[in-house]
Amino acid sequence: MASLSIREASHAGSWYTDHGPTLTSQLQGWLDDAERDLAQLGKVPRPSARIIIAPHAGYAYSGPAAAWAYRMLDVSKAKRVFLLGPSHHLYLPGCALSKHTHYATPNGNLPLDQTTIETLRRTEQFKNLSASSDSSEHSLEMHLPYIYHLLSMSYKGEEFPPLVPILVGSTNPTAEKEFGALLAPYVADPANVFIISSDFCHWGSRFSYTYYLPASTTDPSQGMSLRSKDRPKAPPIHESIARLDRLAMTAIEHGQHAAFLATLQDTGNTVCGRHPIGVIMAAIETLKSQETSGGDPDEGKFHFIKYERSGDAVEGKDSSVSYASAFAVL
Repeated sequence: MASLSIREASHAGSWYTDHGPTLTSQLQGWLDDAERDLAQLGKVPRPSARIIIAPHAGYAYSGPAAAWAYRMLDVSKAKRVFLLGPSHHLYLPGCALSKHTHYATPNGNLPLDQTTIETLRRTEQFKNLSASSDSSEHSLEMHLPYIYHLLSMSYKGEEFPPLVPILVGSTNPTAEKEFGALLAPYVADPANVFIISSDFCHWGSRFSYTYYLPASTTDPSQGMSLRSKDRPKAPPIHESIARLDRLAMTAIEHGQHAAFLATLQDTGNTVCGRHPIGVIMAAIETLKSQETSGGDPDEGKFHFIKYERSGDAVEGKDSSVSYASAFAVL
């Protein structure tokens, strides 16, 4: 048995509160707000909604948006939770696994599934994530309080389903298909839930991305880069950003991995979780290709239910980050 090794909540106290009761109150408040707004979509959480896409910015920015995805997530039958997030600091051509036994949150520790992690490690397709790289990465950590809170509501007095965190690097299309095929059996298993960590468009000169689509442009690859003094009105910059994000979200909803990658290639949209999204899309495509008879065409398709931005950019000197939440039923 591995000796106890806890990854501390390194972003608590800065990206979100490190005071447990306050954090619980915030998370539950956002979940309650989301549930009220989601009532028109039917039962909440959605039965068998085992995959979500949710943002990972500071909670002041993306906490409420993430609640929409978490409110739809069905953990009632979960025996383990897979968490896939992008690497922001470590160059990684593939995927990496944590060497810790637990991930800490201000309200308690989440155990890692050592058996599943070791099974994945034995494939020799995964790198080992150093403790320092693990600590510095926020794309996984920002989901931990939500995971802990959601599990605590469903597994009172019982041991939490363990976590399988996977850091996804700058994977090329072939690698995404390979990792997707490797994870496909886990996606097929109703005992597993998957959380995909991603913000959407990072727009502005500080992100080296000022792409703009005029209203007259029907080809998304024929946009232009704006200068800091530019102030277009047809449409305003923030509406162009929404259009860029909608192109990416529509490709994800259609469930075609290649089409999603092509959309990103056309627009250069800075969807920071594009590689984890690509891996899970490839995994779902693998499962669909293995179906021996006509299955439900909507099964495994993502449905985006929330979209917002940190601000509405109107001038080339402005900046914003987009946040979107989605779920898929399997």
